[in-house]
Amino acid sequence: MLKTLSRIILLAAIGVSNFTTADAQSTAPAAKGKPAVTAVATFAGGCFWCMEGPFDVLDGVISTTSGYIGGTRKDPTYQEVSSGRTGHTEAVQIVYDPAKVTYEKLLDVFWHNIDPTAANRQFCDAGTQYRSGIFYHDDAQRKAADASKAALDKSKPFKAPIVSEITAATTFYAAEDYHQDYYLKNPVRYRFYRQGCGRDARLKELWGDKAGH
Repeated sequence: MLKTLSRIILLAAIGVSNFTTADAQSTAPAAKGKPAVTAVATFAGGCFWCMEGPFDVLDGVISTTSGYIGGTRKDPTYQEVSSGRTGHTEAVQIVYDPAKVTYEKLLDVFWHNIDPTAANRQFCDAGTQYRSGIFYHDDAQRKAADASKAALDKSKPFKAPIVSEITAATTFYAAEDYHQDYYLKNPVRYRFYRQGCGRDARLKELWGDKAGH
C-alpha cells in the first residue's frame, strides 16, 4: 500500500528527501571494570520520528534507534519500506538499564503514545508499514506485553477494541542516519509534521491527561 496523500504533502512541505542506507547499532556504555547490564525493547507506533522522544526522556533509557522490523527483505531502505511492499513497519528499538527503568514502564509509555484502535495505520499515515505493535525479545517480555494489553482492555477510556500486535521480534534494521534523532535535529519541521498529522490531537482524544507527547 502506498503512502497516503496527506503524508506525501507533509513530507514534501518539510523538505524530506531520500538518503542512502547507513549501518547503525545501539551500544550501551560499560561501567568501569565491568560490562553494563542492559536490555532491548522494540515498539512500533507509526512514524518513528515521533517515538524516540517519549523514551529518550526516561531515566534508564540508554539509546533509541529508529528502524524497520517485521518484514522479509534484508537491509531495506526507507523508500522500500514506505512503499508498503517489504512487510516491515517503522519502529524504535530501545536499549535500557532494567535496574533503572522497567519494561512495564516502557510499555506504559508505548501505549500512551499510540492509537491502539487503528489497524494498519497511525494518525495520518496509512499502510502496514505504520502498524502499531510490541515486538518482544523473550518470554518475560511477551508475558508483560500480554498483561499490559489485558489491563488496558479493562481500564481504557475509549470504547474501540485494541488492535495493536504483540509478536516476536525479528531482525531489526536501523533506518538511515537522517532519521535518527529527527525531532532534535529538525525541531521546526518535526513539530510541523506532528501537528499536521493530527497526532497530538488524537492522543489527547484517546488518553486525556495521560496522552504522550
